[in-house]
Parts: sequence; C-alpha cells; structure tokens
Amino acid sequence: MTDKKSFPLPSSIEVVPGTEAAQAAYPYYAQFVPEDDGKFWFYNSMHFPEPMHHFDMITAEAAYVALGAFNTRVHVLPTAKGIEHRVINGRVYIGGVAVTDPAEIEERVGEFQQRAFYYYEHWEDLYAQWKDKMKALIADAQALPKPELPAYEPLETTHTGKGVASNHALLDIYQKQVEGYHRMWHHHFEFLLLGYGAYMTFFDFCKKAFPEISDQAISRMVAGMEAEIFRPDEEVKRLARRAVELGVDHHFSDNMDIDAVLAELDAVGNAGKEWLGELETSRNPWFNVSSGDGFYHYHRSWNDDLSLPFAALPGYIEKIKAGTNIERPTEQLIAEREQLVADYRDLLDSDEDKATYDQLIGLAHRVFPYVEGHKFYCEHWYTNLFFNKIREFGALLAEHGFFGPGGKEDDVFHLNQYELESAIIDLMLAWGIGSEPRGPKHWPAVVAQRKAAIEEWGKHGCSPALGNVPDAIDDPAIVMLWGITRDNLDAWLDDGSENDKELKGFAACSGVVEGVARVVKSVGEIGRIQQGDILVCQVTNPTWSPIFQKIGAAVSDIGGSMSHMAIVAREYGLPAVVGTGKATSLIKDGQRIRVDGGRGIVTILEEAPVLEDA
Repeated sequence: MTDKKSFPLPSSIEVVPGTEAAQAAYPYYAQFVPEDDGKFWFYNSMHFPEPMHHFDMITAEAAYVALGAFNTRVHVLPTAKGIEHRVINGRVYIGGVAVTDPAEIEERVGEFQQRAFYYYEHWEDLYAQWKDKMKALIADAQALPKPELPAYEPLETTHTGKGVASNHALLDIYQKQVEGYHRMWHHHFEFLLLGYGAYMTFFDFCKKAFPEISDQAISRMVAGMEAEIFRPDEEVKRLARRAVELGVDHHFSDNMDIDAVLAELDAVGNAGKEWLGELETSRNPWFNVSSGDGFYHYHRSWNDDLSLPFAALPGYIEKIKAGTNIERPTEQLIAEREQLVADYRDLLDSDEDKATYDQLIGLAHRVFPYVEGHKFYCEHWYTNLFFNKIREFGALLAEHGFFGPGGKEDDVFHLNQYELESAIIDLMLAWGIGSEPRGPKHWPAVVAQRKAAIEEWGKHGCSPALGNVPDAIDDPAIVMLWGITRDNLDAWLDDGSENDKELKGFAACSGVVEGVARVVKSVGEIGRIQQGDILVCQVTNPTWSPIFQKIGAAVSDIGGSMSHMAIVAREYGLPAVVGTGKATSLIKDGQRIRVDGGRGIVTILEEAPVLEDA
C-alpha cells in the first residue's frame, strides 16, 4: 500500500542547529548512517528519557555490548540477537536484530537448550553465586583509591624499589573503573533474559491454551514477589515506624530542611540518636539506589541526596498514626495469584497439559524475582558507585584548571569516555614533565558548548520511532519490556483525528481512577506531585515507590506488560496503563483524566485550568 503511514527515516532527522559539534562528539559507531534507513528504530525513553551527556553514553554502550553477547553468543536465543543503538540530538534509538532463517533458528534452538536449561536446573545455586560475584565487584570498585597527584613522589617509592610513579595510577584506576562497569553489565545479563524467557514461555502457553486470557491475568500469576529492589522503600516505612515509636515523628514535615532535622535529632537526646542509628542501618546498603533508573550521572543515589526518601516520611508517618496499612498488598497478591493459577489449571483438559502448565508456572515463580532484584545491585548500587568514582577524576581535573575558572567536578560528564582518558593522560604527561597541561585551554569551550547542546536538545521533542513500520514485532522482549507492538505503533502514527481524548496502552494493573494529571518529564519534577494526582510520565522505576503512596494511578509513554513500571504498579496495587506512546505530549499538566487500568485506556475528561503563578 502506497499510503501506508511510516515514521521519519533516520536520514531525515536533522541535528538541532548550533549543536552539530556536540552531536559529532558521540562515538562514530553510535551515529546514524545511510544504511540505517532500511531498519526500524524506536526511542528508548524507558531507559534514556532525557538527552544524554557524552560520558553517560557508556551506560547504553556497555549494556548493549553485554546484552548482545548473552543473547547472541552465550545463551543463544533462537529468534533474537542483540540490540543496535544510535544517538541523535542526545536521544538514544534502538533496534533489535531478529533471526529469520529457519535453519539458523533450528541450530540456535539446539544451542539454547544446552545452555539455558542448565541455568534453569541450577538456578538457585547459580543465583547465589551471582550475588557473591556482584558483591565482590562492588567491593573491588569501592577499594579503588582516589586519584591524586602529589607534589613529589613519596620516599617509599624509591626506598622500596616500587618502580612505578603516581601518575601511572591515574590510568590504572580509570581503566579499572571502565572495565568493572562493562563487567557489571555482563553479570546483569547472565540471568535477565533467561528470567524473561521462562515467563514468556509460560505466557505463550497460556495464550494458546486460553485464547481469551488477558496479558494482565497472566502477569498477575507471577505477582507478589520479594526482590531487593523493593527493600529501599520498605526501609523508609521502617524508619517512619521507628520515628513514631521513638516519639520523634514531629520533626518530619513536608519541605523540611533535612540537614536541620538531622541536627535537631542529634541534639534531642537518646530517642533522636537512636533514630539516626536506624537511619545509618538503612543507608548501608539499601539507600544505594538512584533517584532515576541508573543511566544518568545526575540521578543521584538516596545516600548522596536524602530528599526522595525523606519526602516520603511525613506521608508514611501520618498513615501509621492514623492506623492505615502502608504495606505492599503482598499477601493479597499471592492469594489472587494462587487462585488464578488453580482456576486456569482446572480449564486444561489433559494431564499432559496440566503437567506442562505446572512445570512452566513453577519455573516462572522460581526465576521471576531476579527480573526486578538484579536492578538493585547493577543499575543502582554499582552504577552510582561508578559515577561517583568518575566524579573523583572530575574533581582532580577541575583542580588542575581543565574546566576553567569556576569549573566543577560534574563538568567531566561532558567528555566522552575516550576524551576523558585523553584528558587524564594529558594531566599525567604534564605532572611528569613539569609543564602545563593542554587541557585548561582546550576543554572549557568544549564543555560550555556541550552544556548548551544538552539544554537545547531538551527543548525539542523527538519521534517515538524511526523508519518503516515492520509487519510484525517478533522479539518478545521488545513487546513485553518496551511495549512495542504493531497495534501500538499504528496508534503512535495516528494523527489524532479519530479520538484525541482517548489513549490506549497496556493494561498494567486494574482499577478505575479519575484525578488531576501531573505530567512529570524528569526526576527533578517529582516534588510537584500532590496527594491523589495521576502520575503521567515517560517511564517510572522502582525507586519512585515512595511516591506511590501519594498518587492515585500512573500512566507511561513506554513499557509493556513486563516493564518495570507495570511490575511495580502490580506489586503496589496501583491502577496503571503503560505504553501509551504519547501520554506526556497529549495530556496537559492539570487536566482531569480517567485511568482504566483493567482495559488499558486513558481518557482526557477536561482541559487543564489556567492558573496564575502564585
């Protein structure tokens, strides 16, 4: 059909005028080339909802290096290889590499069975081993020394015959940081796709056995999980309980000065000091979670910035004092899960089908907690540690004038990973030679230019996808994680002429809620959320859990039935619709909307009121 709608081709996307040099500074292998016009791409706003600083692109690169290796070469998924990525105007687009040749699929099935089935058979032992590996990797990163350059080498360098000067340590530390970050992503994907695979196999079985079953009903059969990523929020609830028990709850209020509150608690006597001790217990390790999803250097951890967990304390304290239950409805979810599993099992006719069903749901329950649990160790604890170690290099370079007068340690994130290594070597040379480094004359203008580019890119929207719409989306991960289906793509292409008051997406968690839409486009805007608002965002993540006590429902642009937002919404019993494609662009802040989480429909009820700034 010649009139078939399609998204813009990559070659038609222009670099925002004035930012050409900043665009060219991304690695060559992440730039669109003419051949990319023949492929389908979508904007990965789930993981990269904001323009990417140049150093932060390592979070995409290292992830896709490891994901590709495990999909394609390690576990050998039969029909899906890796994910390609490109960046333009700071926005990361991705596209899956499918396997379509039947002979190659057959060969890969044989490989997959030998590899994946071994993991499924030994899941608990291998997962315990995985946790040990991750804790060791975190310990290695924590042990890396702070990069420093003394005026003169310590005497023990000569008196012990060490034979290596301090400037060499800079290169050693930096390269170990980058290597450790890449290694973390390999650990990350060791289990993740197998966790999805077990669920997807069960999902496919259910769709064939029960043609009328909804995606949400299947997903509810694995709800009620325990995973480390929920623990930080549990710790905030624990701290709220302890504040009430110790009689220090009156110190916590909305918009509190956190430093002042900590000082007050330290001064009020034993109860205050005991609560501060409880805070320290929670912080290590559970506050090593990022306020975002772990892909941006400025999404600081709760340990670096206590504002997110402390913002939740007054609400939790108020509910505890009122006798309101603040726990996740885990017992209810498990009861519903077991009833659903039993009800659908009764619909199966043969003993063979029942045995297969039992085996598949049993495996899904065993492996599924990893799908969320790994995030605490990988995207959050390790990644936050990694960025803070890079900040130490930023501080060293700033100290030596690399970012000009008034330069800050975070300016380092405007250099890509290769440029940062070159700046480090520049400093190593200058320190050893006793001359001035070239960096102070080179980098300030570059950093200023890239700061301006990031700001400018943030003002421009972008297409949710690029290239010709494929006839079918065959990669189950792209469907279940990102929510990219043929129907959804058609909805994204809809010009709004049919019904501009209704959006469709995935039914993530049932319930019908009407309320005021609060459109949140970045982590920094979370503070605008008021009690009862409906959160409208590109994507959320488990570390936003403390705000779930405030909101009535949630809507996202991207995400499928197994996206992190969908999983978290179900675990908290929060009505939600994910994967709408364009909620943040069509819904205005302050509009009244209705969310039907059971049907996957969001309805705009009325225009936003025009309010004067207070």
